Amino acid sequence: MSDWRDTAESFALPILALVGGLLAFGVFVWFGGHDPVEAWTLLFRGAFGDAFSLQNTLTRAAPLMLTALCVALPARAGLTIIGGEGALVVGGLACAALPYAMALPSGMAGSAMVLAASAAAGAAWIALAGVLRQWRGVNETISSLLLGYIAISLFKHFVEGPLRDPASLNKPSTLPLDESIRIGAIAGYDVHWGLAFGVVLCILAALWLGASTHGFATRVVGGNLRAAQLVGLPARRLIVTACALGGAAAGLAGGIEVAAVHTAANASIIAGLGYTGILVSFVARHHPLAIIPVAILFGGFLAAGSLLQRRMGLPDASVQVLMGFSFVIILASEALRGRLFGLLAFKVATPAPVAGKGATS
Repeated sequence: MSDWRDTAESFALPILALVGGLLAFGVFVWFGGHDPVEAWTLLFRGAFGDAFSLQNTLTRAAPLMLTALCVALPARAGLTIIGGEGALVVGGLACAALPYAMALPSGMAGSAMVLAASAAAGAAWIALAGVLRQWRGVNETISSLLLGYIAISLFKHFVEGPLRDPASLNKPSTLPLDESIRIGAIAGYDVHWGLAFGVVLCILAALWLGASTHGFATRVVGGNLRAAQLVGLPARRLIVTACALGGAAAGLAGGIEVAAVHTAANASIIAGLGYTGILVSFVARHHPLAIIPVAILFGGFLAAGSLLQRRMGLPDASVQVLMGFSFVIILASEALRGRLFGLLAFKVATPAPVAGKGATS
């Protein structure tokens, strides 16, 4: 019974948090003089209303799956990493910079090389936060966040300086990737192959955590570090490995944004996708398989922002308010973990007061 309640609670709390976020967003819209029902309708119509909207949603969901893994995998090892934006940025920079360093083969071999460079850069970036935590006692949440700011500064330095394409006048960019190594769209659709990378890596991450000895050891470390050390598990190595794997996913997201969307590294990839991935991971309760539908949902919300702007005159960024509400509520809902069904049972079992009971004659 306890296992059943834990499973049901794991589904109920995120769903209630999302509903609460939508209700809070409706109140926000209402205070702005707009109809909240119309806003809710447009949100879902802009996300899933037709084939064009759905493809736009899936395109936006692809990097969210990968940046969410950057939070989820270290979280399963007991760390709270929020530096996915930094890993994405250095991954995008590595993707764009590799052709400067060496001649790349054309076709899939060249694509594989730039994506591998992106993943390696992201892995090293987030692994650094794990190393600082394990060997120097630096809080990983703070260090990963600050590393993100450093990554953005380095990105701007190289893109606007040594790697700048002289032809990019108004918007500094690196040289465009050769067309033969860019990542194209899935045949017959306007969704690039980054979506397949995101889905496959989420599935592989779930298999690693649930069906491998290494993944099981990582979960043991995340559940009780002291007990893991007492039984002889290499806790430090497992934690740093989880950080590196998560960083590799976020770095890959940056490489895909360059190779599939922007064709060059420029300020457009600094769009907060790493920060949105934090929300996706928390709503999915750091479970890799749950990340897939949650990323699609929030990708849909991002895709619907322009529709809210056109139809209701709301700013395109108003969907960020919805995400902010959802994030605050999902964090607050942690107070109900392990108590939700107990509170509901208490309310059902508590009898209503009987009018006049206890009155003296």
